Amino acid sequence: VQLVESGGGLVQAKSSLRLSCVASGFNFNMHAMGWFRQAPGKEREFVAAISWSGYTKRIADSLKGRFTISRDNAKSTMYLQINGLAPEDTGVYFCARASWGEVTDPAIKTSYYENWGQGTQVTVSP
Repeated sequence: VQLVESGGGLVQAKSSLRLSCVASGFNFNMHAMGWFRQAPGKEREFVAAISWSGYTKRIADSLKGRFTISRDNAKSTMYLQINGLAPEDTGVYFCARASWGEVTDPAIKTSYYENWGQGTQVTVSP
């Protein structure tokens, strides 16, 4: 199993980014996927999750309206669109593969996921 994130970088506040997570080594269209982020000195926090079909999506309440999760099963790729970036969005963004196909309440927990990528750094300047 391999998960490779990309798309991060140093950006100014109010700009947008689209992060990608390319998956390989497993049947991508059978697994729910998630995005988490970790700021310096803080715990890893839930950002978004998407079911195997893309039908069910969940976004952290504090991020709704600015973050959008999507997937392209034909490309084994998941995306995270972030608009209106703010300095508090700074951190390493990780993608993760869930043990299950659906997104249920425990999907906000890291224990719901069995594989993780190395992360992509997002830094937002004021």
